[in-house]
Amino acid sequence: MCEHEQKYCPRCKNAFECKVGSILLCQCSTVALSQEQRDYVAARYPDCLCAACLTEMKAEHHRSLFREKLNSISSLHFPKPE
Repeated sequence: MCEHEQKYCPRCKNAFECKVGSILLCQCSTVALSQEQRDYVAARYPDCLCAACLTEMKAEHHRSLFREKLNSISSLHFPKPE
């Protein structure tokens, strides 16, 4: 039987069980992330996050993309004075 690893989420510090040997049973598999979202998380945290933090990071990434789009649209209509 696979050994599972007790880890602490580097973001919230809560304990969780990492089941990398049984990835389909791991708590992280409940959060669907695109490759872009995975890259966003990996750029900020070098290790596994708990499912709650993955969900929050997914939302954070979505908000950052929204802000970028909003800024690019607003700069078309309201250019910064030079």
